[in-house]
Amino acid sequence: MEEQFDIAIIGAGIIGLSVGLELLQRYPDCRLLILEKETGIAPHQTSHNSGVIHSGIYYKPGSLKAQLCVKGAKAMLEFVQSHGIPHDQCGKIIVATEAAEVPALEDLYKRGAANGVPGLRWLTDEGAIREIEPHAHGIRGIHVPTTAITDYKMVAEQYCRMIVAAGGQVQFRAGLQGLDHRPGEMVLRTGAGEFRAQYLVNCSGLHSDRVARLCGADLDLIIVPFRGEYYEVLPEKHHLVRGLIYPVPDPRFPFLGVHFTRRIHGGVEAGPNAVLALKREGYAKTSFSCKDTWSTLTHSGFWAMASKYWSSGLAEMYRSWSKPAFTHALQKLLPELHAQDIRPGGAGVRAQALERDGTLVDDFRFARSERAIHVCNVPSPAATASLAIAAAVVDFLAQDFTPKDKRVTAVQ
Repeated sequence: MEEQFDIAIIGAGIIGLSVGLELLQRYPDCRLLILEKETGIAPHQTSHNSGVIHSGIYYKPGSLKAQLCVKGAKAMLEFVQSHGIPHDQCGKIIVATEAAEVPALEDLYKRGAANGVPGLRWLTDEGAIREIEPHAHGIRGIHVPTTAITDYKMVAEQYCRMIVAAGGQVQFRAGLQGLDHRPGEMVLRTGAGEFRAQYLVNCSGLHSDRVARLCGADLDLIIVPFRGEYYEVLPEKHHLVRGLIYPVPDPRFPFLGVHFTRRIHGGVEAGPNAVLALKREGYAKTSFSCKDTWSTLTHSGFWAMASKYWSSGLAEMYRSWSKPAFTHALQKLLPELHAQDIRPGGAGVRAQALERDGTLVDDFRFARSERAIHVCNVPSPAATASLAIAAAVVDFLAQDFTPKDKRVTAVQ
């Protein structure tokens, strides 16, 4: 006889765990199950995150990203402070290195102000920039003092401890293989056996589109993986970076451009680029999956995107394989840095939703199917906004969630 739960969450990354925590805080008696296909929590996007607590300056006013990032950043800072998780509100600067970038920088400032990002300050010349980052180059900039850094794997581990302490269950090696709908519930077939649940929340990240379709959701998008590759700045050059140094991003893409990030446990990262990955969990340049590559190449949206942005894609690929090209991009922000000052670092894979018309989805995206909610597009700043995203997801779920018995009650 398979076990029965009120709600099952697919995926034990930072989003799945934050949703689980929010559910148990609102419904203390909820029989909650979190299913994870790997052997531990948060093994993919969460553990390959740069650790930045974003401020919310980049996102279109009124968008879910803007609303949930600003709210989530405040909640995240409170969370890491209250649980003793290492963090540093080091601030960051966004700099224009040439006149053509200034209009986009001005638009960023307006967005940040509209989104309620506190403490924004114009840096009107290179002298003002160098008061904050003495080695950075730029003609104008924005200081964002509320930007911070932390360790999101440690945050996810704390979420998990709180879930287990509240009575939730986390099951590993339990990738979803199929499901059957029954009156009032569904049966989930996994690598760890079968489980019954009233409702399902899909937080499976890089596989969220596949899980959604397995559940019967009608989606017009797919997840396309983009690998972000980093270099590490050698210890003797760490003094070149005090906090975070970012370029003005290309407004055509939902990526922030190569930048410098001080890490919470020491060290400085430089990157990432944004290269099409040929495997959804492909962290190496040589990683390849026939299934994942075929999924991308047979989607009409990929070819529509490629026809518009092929030159940018080739430039990213060239920078991926050429250290001098990568170094040149970094030198726009930090002229004193040289190729011998950096060495290859880690990589992450971003789960980026792509529409059929070739549009890269630039906001968080949720979908519904029978007795299920699907978190279909939550790339950066998802870790920053995880507590706020969880509240939004549970708000959606609460519209339909009717427990089978009176044991599950909501905290008012």
